[in-house]
Amino acid sequence: MNALVKERRWVLTFVEGENPWREIGDPIMGGLSYGDMTIANGIGIFSGVVSLDRGGGFASVRSGDGHYDLSDHHGLVLRVQGDGKCYGLRLRTSKVFDGINYQADFQPPVDVWQDVEIPFTSFLPVFRGKQVTGIPPLDPSAIRSFGLIIASRQAGPFRLEIESIKCSWSRGGLDK
Repeated sequence: MNALVKERRWVLTFVEGENPWREIGDPIMGGLSYGDMTIANGIGIFSGVVSLDRGGGFASVRSGDGHYDLSDHHGLVLRVQGDGKCYGLRLRTSKVFDGINYQADFQPPVDVWQDVEIPFTSFLPVFRGKQVTGIPPLDPSAIRSFGLIIASRQAGPFRLEIESIKCSWSRGGLDK
């Protein structure tokens, strides 16, 4: 019988004075949307405005490059508080700037802290917002960076607060 491993390993925390997140928005394609990650009191705040003007419609941020071998776990747990809008968590396995992302969407409730668990099997390969086929599934041992995106024609201001990103239960646990 497998014992349930109740350890959730921290993957990302938000420390004031350290902000490796960079904006990647639709102005690179002529749009007017913007988004940024700020850090206050140990909380990451992804906020900005999505504009549909001039062909725009998304805002995103990406963490700095690293190497995260999360193969001992089956997913991630985000401690978040939202604004009712849908967001995408993006994982990259390549250093290529404009390459494939693996994305899973989530929609936290308004002004309520919630743990959102996302299994690695929920991450689908996307390129420039479109799902692609013929790409192998996400390899959790090869994650290089994390990202957040708001798109899908959700115009207007947005705000997502992230307290932490942790690994979900171990693959050796009962929750396989």
